[in-house]
Amino acid sequence: MMSAKLWAPALTACALATSIALVGCSKDPKDAQQAGAAQQMPPTEVGVLVAQPQSVEQSVELSGRTTAYEISEVRPQTSGVVLKRLFAEGSYVREGQALYEIDSSSNRANVDNARAAIASAEANLNVLRVKEGRYRQLVGSNAISKQEYDDIVGQVKLAEATLNANQAVLKNAQINLGYSTVRAPISGQTNRSTVTVGALVTANQAEPLVTIQRLDPIYVDINQSSAELLRLRQQLSKGAVDSSNNTKVQLKLEDGSDYPVEGRLAFSDASVNPDTGTVTLRAVFSNPSHLLLPGMFANAKIVQAVIPNAYLIPQAALTRTPTGQAMAMLVNAKGAVESRPVTTVGVQGKDWIVTDGLKAGDKVIVDGIAKVKPEQQVTAKPYQPQAAQGAAGQAKPAAQAAAKPEQKATSNS
Repeated sequence: MMSAKLWAPALTACALATSIALVGCSKDPKDAQQAGAAQQMPPTEVGVLVAQPQSVEQSVELSGRTTAYEISEVRPQTSGVVLKRLFAEGSYVREGQALYEIDSSSNRANVDNARAAIASAEANLNVLRVKEGRYRQLVGSNAISKQEYDDIVGQVKLAEATLNANQAVLKNAQINLGYSTVRAPISGQTNRSTVTVGALVTANQAEPLVTIQRLDPIYVDINQSSAELLRLRQQLSKGAVDSSNNTKVQLKLEDGSDYPVEGRLAFSDASVNPDTGTVTLRAVFSNPSHLLLPGMFANAKIVQAVIPNAYLIPQAALTRTPTGQAMAMLVNAKGAVESRPVTTVGVQGKDWIVTDGLKAGDKVIVDGIAKVKPEQQVTAKPYQPQAAQGAAGQAKPAAQAAAKPEQKATSNS
């Protein structure tokens, strides 16, 4: 009895092994091949962008500061005491508008004195002219000598010169009298006044009475690297870019907002600053609401040239070798991955500007580029931008959430 109980488990195990072996031997080889094919992974799915050539604006974003279009430091041109200030500080003034009134007593006296000198000179000239007329008749009859007549003629000419000099003195005195009212030389915005009523000012003093700035239009002074400017000029010389429309400038303000008015490039310095290695560019913007004030920091986007037949490729689609060579992964006509070197000349937004290495119709892998390698078979689908993918991703969980209560209700029923 004991020996039968010990041999029972061993016999059961042998019978089980024999049945498994028989089943394995009886399996069809065709069924094994089908099972292996079922276990093979499908081709990797990638998102591709079909390359299409287009004209791309080559732009550069540089920092700069705003500068007034015109600046006038108003100084007195005559001396005296300030009697009145005729404008409000910080207000807008027009060209020729009176700003200050200076005591004009001394200047009026000078005008009166010049007029009196003119009257005296005119009277003296009239006397000499009458005398010259008489001498002309006498010299004709030899009643006086020719020398006496020549002397009176000289006295008449001297009196005429004296009259002209006195008239010039009067004009100068009248000009100085006009300077007693200080007027705005340009139209613009005023800052604070440096003098008050009762202050003594002198002609052409060092400190201005007030500064006027014209703010519409307004300048934006920008500094560009000389290396970037040199590279652009080399591209222009080769005919790789077109600079016929390189005057557009867009502005981004300190708070990150875009200035609504587009400007134009008005000036480019002819020399490089040896301290900074930059060239100064000046753009002019319309500023009707005076939103831009002198001294404000801003970023200027300058369209320097137009590149014909370029390609805009998302930055995620390109990789770089250790030497810096840009590489793109493409799907060829056989559905296999192909690696190809490309040439980039800058960025536009989130895209690389590719000028060489691609042709129209090439399928550039953008989505799933990290999962593939050259000569690998892939399945291509149109590339969907991140924004669209994000919206689809948000819609899918919402649909799933809406479907869950219905499933629960169905199971309960």
